Amino acid sequence: MDLTTKNHQKVVLVGDGAVGSSYAYSMMNQGLAEEFVIVDVIKDRTEGDALDLEDAQVFTAPKKVYSGDYSDCADADIVVITAGAPQKPGETRLDLVNKNLKILSSIVKPVVDSGFDGIFVVAANPVDILTYATWKFSGFPKEKVIGSGTSLDTARLRVALAKKFNVDPRNVDAYIMGEHGDSEFAAYDEATIGSKPLKAIAKEQGVTDDDLAKIEDDTRNKAYEIINKKGATFYGVATCLMRITKAILRDENAVLPIGAALNGEYGLDDIFIGTPAIINGSGLAGVVEVPLSDKEKDLMAKSAATLKQVTKDGLAALK
Repeated sequence: MDLTTKNHQKVVLVGDGAVGSSYAYSMMNQGLAEEFVIVDVIKDRTEGDALDLEDAQVFTAPKKVYSGDYSDCADADIVVITAGAPQKPGETRLDLVNKNLKILSSIVKPVVDSGFDGIFVVAANPVDILTYATWKFSGFPKEKVIGSGTSLDTARLRVALAKKFNVDPRNVDAYIMGEHGDSEFAAYDEATIGSKPLKAIAKEQGVTDDDLAKIEDDTRNKAYEIINKKGATFYGVATCLMRITKAILRDENAVLPIGAALNGEYGLDDIFIGTPAIINGSGLAGVVEVPLSDKEKDLMAKSAATLKQVTKDGLAALK
């Protein structure tokens, strides 16, 4: 194999809506992947986006970006799925399950049939359920299916805590865990800033448990606020997807909050749920099991129970 082939990375995006096109733009800006393919039922849009995006490479990095179809997945390193009905005002992520499971089943099969042997990254909502369904539909090993999970929620939490404590959000080590949705929770008991416990800093600065609970609640509801004000959320999640993609393409062993397949961690299995995990070139290299407090363990179990029930019902309705 010559060097040009070895150094060549290819990503296929399925779903060119607001999230997908923002992700494509983020990938262009970061100069990630030498080949980027956009697939969507609205062919004109993908062609227009490819023409628009290719103009950026003069200022970032050379990239072959074009409109394609499922056959282009055959030699891709990663297939990113953002396709699906978006969340409407007043709708929960779980409300989308039946609509988006149908759409997902029509995507995963042709991707696999193309001969694709890379890693799936799933961002369509409800993301934990659609990630689980991608694993089931594809027959792939669990390690090769990753959900965006609580990456966005964690980013939102870190931003809010950074504002509160006047520090760089990149130095806030705090995670939102569980479902990417209404049953998620902030793992405050284990959170740190510069390795000092967040709760100790809060105490010193007169930030109460109620203040922290409000930050958690605002984080949980931020999507609804954005959807009500501008119709959809896309820049944040697109950047999360870029970050996950980068960790895979660069074989980083990065610890990221994603929707990971569990094998007994937190007493759970047969589920994809938000937790910190190690991401590298092989996909999910391992789950970082946070030593949760008893209260948090209970929240994790309840969040998992919600997901399992909706997944079961959704997949049964599909048959």
